[in-house]
Amino acid sequence: MALRKVPEMARHLLLRLRAPLIAFGGETIDNYGVIRDFPALSMVTGLFANALGWDRGDDGQHNRLQERLVMGARLDADGQRLVDFQTAQLQANDKGWTTRGVVEERAGGADSYAAPHLRYRHYHADMNVLVALRLQAADEAPTLGDLAAALDKPARPLFVGRKNCLPTDRLMAGWVEAYNILEALQRAEPALHHDVRAQWPDGEGSLPGQHEDRSLDVCDERNWTSGVHGGWRPVREGMLRMPAPQPEQQGAA
Repeated sequence: MALRKVPEMARHLLLRLRAPLIAFGGETIDNYGVIRDFPALSMVTGLFANALGWDRGDDGQHNRLQERLVMGARLDADGQRLVDFQTAQLQANDKGWTTRGVVEERAGGADSYAAPHLRYRHYHADMNVLVALRLQAADEAPTLGDLAAALDKPARPLFVGRKNCLPTDRLMAGWVEAYNILEALQRAEPALHHDVRAQWPDGEGSLPGQHEDRSLDVCDERNWTSGVHGGWRPVREGMLRMPAPQPEQQGAA
């Protein structure tokens, strides 16, 4: 009978995503910029690409890094949701800036300038998220060490989701050795309370018990060449029972 191969422990990089406002972007519909509960694979790819100084034209590098990322997240503090209503009155000679690099102007006749330019942007307020990740083909550049170094000395200012979402803490949060992403999230520094929501890739661990976690599909990968999100990947979500924090040892009197 063939022996089953025992998985080896791997080094995982930890990120702490904490900011007054965070935007884990979802599927944008018209002028509504909605959010999702957990960071998207594409967002973390873009975060590292920005830290490394890559340009949006480096689509091949973006696609490859996203392909190599194995990532999960733990919501140490959910925060609360808010909606920012943005309005600007654009006249005939005014232009609207876009992240696509294309100037946005109004179509139609003179009456079209009577209506304001409206946007609704959703955010998480006071959210605190721990991310654990590793790279497949660990020896390929950039390595985990390269990513960690780039977070501490980024080529450009970093943000969490949108450019106004500036982190309040150091993003690089340390290292942990684990067999899979779920274990990495469990072995990392405990959260402030016992039960925290988490999401991790399917096949990267499961919680004991029939109803402890659930399987679902998420669409959070970006084709960096076309600029379009597409495809689905299976993940698991569940509540992690974190160990109670140990009281500090009292010094000798």
